[in-house]
This record gives sequence, structure tokens and C-alpha cells, in this order.
Amino acid sequence: MCKLARGLSALLLTAVAVPALAAGFTLSSPDIKPGSTIADKFVLNDFGCTGQNVSPALSWSGAPAETKSFVLTIYDPDAPTGGGWWHWVMFNIPASVTSLPEGAGVPGKEPAGAVQGTTDFGKPGFGGPCPPKGDKPHHYIFTVYALKTDKLDLPAAAMPDLVGFMTHFATLGKATFTARYGR
Repeated sequence: MCKLARGLSALLLTAVAVPALAAGFTLSSPDIKPGSTIADKFVLNDFGCTGQNVSPALSWSGAPAETKSFVLTIYDPDAPTGGGWWHWVMFNIPASVTSLPEGAGVPGKEPAGAVQGTTDFGKPGFGGPCPPKGDKPHHYIFTVYALKTDKLDLPAAAMPDLVGFMTHFATLGKATFTARYGR
């Protein structure tokens, strides 16, 4: 049942039609280009991977005018778990914030008011790519959601599925790009 719930949550966050895949709402990174291979600097330094586990800089623009907060996620749908793998979940990002500097994925480095939710690594903050050795390169979906609410009423330790469920019902629009990593 847990795998089913995780799969449904992933579906809600990555494939659901939202009121706007908002024309003009974009997400970008000076560090990772759409479709590119993620550099070792951003790869996990654990589970046999030897990256630096630094979160990339991200910026977004063109959010719907009614936006009151943002949610940011990085999701790997190719992880061999039956439900993918959540690498980063940050919610309650104030509407005035339209970028995150490199390294903002360290707990305590997020914008004031924002919360770094628990990832599938079992802790808050950014966890870089580290697919199993020999797998085809995995896809990492970077998404920012514009919400119609000031904040999601969730505990700081909220798991990605719960954040996804609450995000689904408050989304005005989303912007996304995908990059890859394999070893």
C-alpha cells in the first residue's frame, strides 16, 4: 500500500494537469541545463557515490500573479523503489523569493519561513543523485510549484508524499525541467 501511495503522490506532483503549466512560468539553473548530465559537484557523497552533495542554484520567473508561496521538489522517477525517490522537498517558500543560491539545500540555509521537508534519505535537505551502479542514467525532475496559499500547514518533518498531497490542492502553476545522471 505504501508503494501505491508513493506512486500516486509522484503522479500528482509530476503529471497532474494544473491550472497553468503557466505560460511564461519558468525554472532554470546556471548549474544544470535541461536535458544535461548533472555534474559530480551536485551528486550525493554516500551510498557509493563520491560527489560533493551541493544543491544547485535555481531561479524561477513568471509565476501566476496570485502566487502566495512556492514548493520546490527534485524527484527521480527511475529509482528502483516502485515509487521513485524524492531528493529535495522545500515548502513554504515565500512568494517574494524567486531564486535559491547554490548550497541552499543545507538545513538552515533555506529562505526565512521556508521548510526543508524530509526526503527519501530520511532527513531534511538536498540529497544529490546516486542511482545504482550500472542502471541507465536516471531522470531528475526539478519542479517549482506556485501556490495559492501562504503556507502549507505541515510539520517540518513532513514526508514528500504528504507535501505532494497538500501541494496538489493549492497549485496555481508549475515550472519544471529534467536532467540526468548515471554511473
